[in-house]
Amino acid sequence: MAEKYWNALKENYSKNRFRKINDLFNDQKRFINFNAESAGVFLDFSKTNIDLEAKKLLIKLVTNCGFHEKRKSMFSGEVVNPSENRAALHFALRDRQSIKMLKNSSFVLGVHNTLGRMKEFANQIRSGATSSSSGEKFSDVINIGIGGSDLGPRMTTNALIPYCDGPKCHFIANVDSAEVADTLKQLNPKKTLLIIVSKTFKTMETMTNARSVINWLRQSIPDEIGKHLVAVTSAPTEAKHLNISADRIFEFSSTVGGRYSIWGPVGLPLMLSIGPQFFEEFLSGAAEIDSHFLNAELESNLPVLMGITGIWHRNICEYPTRAVLPYEHRLRLLPAYLQQLDMESNGKRVCTTGQTLELESVPIVWGATGTNSQHAFFQMLHQGTSVVPCEFLISAKGHEESLRHHHDLLIANCLAQSEALMKGESYESTVLNQNFRECPGNRPSITILFELLTPKLLGSLIALFEHRTFV
Repeated sequence: MAEKYWNALKENYSKNRFRKINDLFNDQKRFINFNAESAGVFLDFSKTNIDLEAKKLLIKLVTNCGFHEKRKSMFSGEVVNPSENRAALHFALRDRQSIKMLKNSSFVLGVHNTLGRMKEFANQIRSGATSSSSGEKFSDVINIGIGGSDLGPRMTTNALIPYCDGPKCHFIANVDSAEVADTLKQLNPKKTLLIIVSKTFKTMETMTNARSVINWLRQSIPDEIGKHLVAVTSAPTEAKHLNISADRIFEFSSTVGGRYSIWGPVGLPLMLSIGPQFFEEFLSGAAEIDSHFLNAELESNLPVLMGITGIWHRNICEYPTRAVLPYEHRLRLLPAYLQQLDMESNGKRVCTTGQTLELESVPIVWGATGTNSQHAFFQMLHQGTSVVPCEFLISAKGHEESLRHHHDLLIANCLAQSEALMKGESYESTVLNQNFRECPGNRPSITILFELLTPKLLGSLIALFEHRTFV
């Protein structure tokens, strides 16, 4: 049945591939029919070549590929990761509603207990009630991990700097000695807390870096070094081999993939930085998207609409990449975060049954912040031979009210770029009778808008991209 919709979609594209996206706005309801909103996130996908017929076909395709059943399976805690014979329970770290569907009550109880321990520990570190071996308040935290054990906390602490009033967080991931040396030279070991994050506690890069930093600590703290060590892992026994005490080990389940793990103990650096209350808001924003994803009709379901737009661009239009362009300096690490989320989740050559795929499974994800990127690679986006679907992200206002005019310019640039990609621009040129400055237009983009980058909004945004990946 699904093949029928694939063929219909290809026929639609073949018939309309040279149609001007701008002409679709002759329909006065174009914008109304191609936007959706939930949990403070507004999605505009009207600047794509998806028409109403294609939208309906894409939704029918998703439905006939067993989407409803697979979504229910994930939220029920069934095995959805056949390669490792595991469930995917990241949503249960934050969603008070959907966890009611879980059959594994012990897992839910463990989530609540661990979150309670994290809050207590964070409050003690932030207040100074739990101090360093010298009796001083911790001023800095080093998080050592790689992949999902690094990208999540690194990206979120950067994104929420206006809310960071706890110890300053630093991150070491690369086994390159330069990252270790450059981080340590700015810190006082007597006031530094080390968090080692590894699911197995055997990851080569993480354990090499951890031992080097422990040696650095030991030079200044020969005694009571345990007061400076914390472990986040699924292998507590391995952590104890480094003399990390049980009360400093925060365990997370192997059913939570690394790139989906920011919601639990892997998010401890974020909680230390912004505090338990704001961390709860972060979780609640994600939980709102979980509820929306479970209950909203597909025609207005944000992750579904973003997912089908991705399917259209990669599998129907055959565009090989997608550019993530946050017009928000503090989201500068989001493209890297989404590279892992999308390409590690879906970047496989076989499907869940082990059969070789006949379709492309994932685009190459890349991007950078605006307006910097406008002066780096936008000429290629506007004038190049490759069509790159763009994803713009912009907030209505920034945190720096005294610099409001800066944010006004940022918004103007973001909206102007998406319009110019769609409409294009012609210039008359006398140089060799060629229009070297011409922008052909008809380049698709979506825009994600929100009011202000808060902990709750960031939670919604990340969960939105997670469920997009699932779709």
